[in-house]
Amino acid sequence: MIIKQSVVDVLMFLFERYLEDDETNETSKVTDKRDSIQLRLEEMGFHNQDINQAFDWLEDLADLQANLLDDQAFIAIKETSTRIYSEEEKRLISLESIGFLNFLEEINVLTSATRELILDRVIALGQPLDTEQIKWIIMIVLHTQPGEENTLALMEDFIFDDTVDRIH
Repeated sequence: MIIKQSVVDVLMFLFERYLEDDETNETSKVTDKRDSIQLRLEEMGFHNQDINQAFDWLEDLADLQANLLDDQAFIAIKETSTRIYSEEEKRLISLESIGFLNFLEEINVLTSATRELILDRVIALGQPLDTEQIKWIIMIVLHTQPGEENTLALMEDFIFDDTVDRIH
């Protein structure tokens, strides 16, 4: 679990330093500058393996986003559908985090498509994540979604506002 937490730490650092701007296509800009950013991360004490996994994770997210726009695979999910989490998903995401994802979907912060992207990215990490780490994954995924500026701002409030401990 420590290794994967470090990958999340690298992703959080990349988001805060390089991805949080309002520019479009920042993920590809970050991966284009991978070598120089990787050197900086190594100097800060991050492990090379964690850095590589974080960059690969971001590249895969960009590919998923491009494919989503092309084939609209997740759009076919009906609003009245109930999402049943697999055993692997339940192993990686706590009941509290599942409740948080459900809450965000109920208040229209997440769509079924963004929820599925988030779940894909959590599974890609392959290790259990706590709710705070899930919130960061949600923010990074929302950041890659065109037109999600308002929902991203709301998620930032959930992450950075210390008074929001439990919503449900």
